[in-house]
Amino acid sequence: MVKLNKIYTRTGDGGDTSLVDGRRVAKHSRRPAAFGEVDEANSVIGLARLHCDGEADEMLGRIQNDLFDLGADLATPEGDAPALRITDEQVNRLEAEIDALNANLKPLASFILPGGSPAAAWLHLARTVARRAERKMTELATEEVVNEPAMRYINRLSDHLFVLARVLNDGGETDILWRPGQNSGQN
Repeated sequence: MVKLNKIYTRTGDGGDTSLVDGRRVAKHSRRPAAFGEVDEANSVIGLARLHCDGEADEMLGRIQNDLFDLGADLATPEGDAPALRITDEQVNRLEAEIDALNANLKPLASFILPGGSPAAAWLHLARTVARRAERKMTELATEEVVNEPAMRYINRLSDHLFVLARVLNDGGETDILWRPGQNSGQN
């Protein structure tokens, strides 16, 4: 269990941070950049939860916990034991939730503009931050091994947030559809 007695340590004042194995790396290097983006996605999900209840809130709570697991996974270079890693079970749960959420939605005939309900708007922002985290993770994977289920998890997460946003927009009825060229004078 994590125990934090003191919030500031002064050890990062020079621009570096510790990984789980104790190794010090620059705060701007690829590994901290990746887990920093995951942390940001988690924070935006917390804002979305302010507008959710019931099953949606429960799903997002599980996801937030998973994102802490993902941060720990990314903060632990491959081969360092013991390590908390994202698992196939976590990816499978996201996929099952996506399928269940999507089952009653009408197929899309247009792209959706981020917005609608407050919950959906925050989820669309969380989705884009999750996509940025995914880009940072794929960048990290060009140099170091990244846990494969972690890569699948972050990819599924943005899909989950998108589908949940549609559900929270009255089952997609209040989605805001993109109208190509609406303001270009070409219509």
